[in-house]
Amino acid sequence: CRSLAIGTTTGYRLFSLSSVEQLDQVHESNEIPDVYIVERLFSSSLVVVVSHAKPQQMNVYHFKKGTEICNYSYSSNILSIRLNRQRLVVCLEESIYIHNIKDMKLLKTILDTPPNTIGLCALSINHANSYLAYPGSATSGEITLYDGNTLKTACTIPAHDGPLAALTFNSTGSKLASASEKGTVIRVFSIPGGQKLYEFRRGMKRYVNISSLVFSMDSQFLCASSNTETVHIFKLEHLTDSRPEEPPTWSGYMGKMFQAATNYLPAQVSGMMNQDRAFATVRLNISGQRNICALSTIQKLPRLLVTTSDGHLYIYNLDPQDGGECVLIKKHSLLGSGKMEENKENDLQPPLPQSYAATVARQSTVPSTSTMPGYSEDGGALRGEVIPEHEFATGPVCLDDENEFPPVSI
Repeated sequence: CRSLAIGTTTGYRLFSLSSVEQLDQVHESNEIPDVYIVERLFSSSLVVVVSHAKPQQMNVYHFKKGTEICNYSYSSNILSIRLNRQRLVVCLEESIYIHNIKDMKLLKTILDTPPNTIGLCALSINHANSYLAYPGSATSGEITLYDGNTLKTACTIPAHDGPLAALTFNSTGSKLASASEKGTVIRVFSIPGGQKLYEFRRGMKRYVNISSLVFSMDSQFLCASSNTETVHIFKLEHLTDSRPEEPPTWSGYMGKMFQAATNYLPAQVSGMMNQDRAFATVRLNISGQRNICALSTIQKLPRLLVTTSDGHLYIYNLDPQDGGECVLIKKHSLLGSGKMEENKENDLQPPLPQSYAATVARQSTVPSTSTMPGYSEDGGALRGEVIPEHEFATGPVCLDDENEFPPVSI
């Protein structure tokens, strides 16, 4: 959560988030127009790009050298791409392709997956257990957990009643969070067993479309954002552990009675009563826009980062002890020169909402500028350039991020 990649009508941009005050643009490319997917492998020079001009083709670049490593075409539009140091996953509406990221060989094709129109899938960033999660049903909230290393299904998790809307792993791949299309309840499961660990209630007043679900790197917090103006941050702890010696008060006494009463109620009712509400919140000055959130430590302090589809990055302070309302400290523009905007209250005009189908339907007359040979579809037979060996450390595809982008000492 220290690197930001954005796709634009003219190409894509990569930013480094090492300080609050300054937003560093690492790279900008205008070679491919109308980029709607851009995924960077952590802080390395490997970046994967998909454009509306060729929505069925994935292009893999070494952006520091300005070279294309390979390209690969699929039978239908690419909806999402996930990658770690071991695997690269390409998600189509009814199939998933798993590649070995070191040589881009196709290892597995999961065919006839339930219709997945939004390309929902999650991949653990911990390559030691490259778990992949994707919807196991189009009508219910069943999650299929797949082991990307052994290439076998690990388990299925009956997570929600309704269809899934969001999935995310924590940094170690030991927890998986999910939300349904209703967006009222967020659940956290243990991996690979699939046992329910936490259940958080985002709200009951209205259904929302949760667009972003992310853990903090230490797995203490879980952030959820939607098409509303409120961002919720939940704390993953048991109340009995966090407040063992609460002073005797009327509310505390009633709380203990309430907790004891749940032991005598049906499981469904007691589960609803035990749900924890948000530990911290943010009220954005916009709503109706898609946004992506991250919980990161910048300059030794916990921050909430919110990037909106109109091209702005908001940085908030998060109080890890008391929570509450997070304070906006900086706002950056991502579509201008990359320089910081002053933190001022200005009314942002949200763009007209546009569906994925509508944007894919747009015709682009700009041809691809790539002339490099790519891969065939016969199982990933290599025709193009192999990722240079010096990009990898010993072990399973471990890029030397620190050498490429030295950590900033504050």
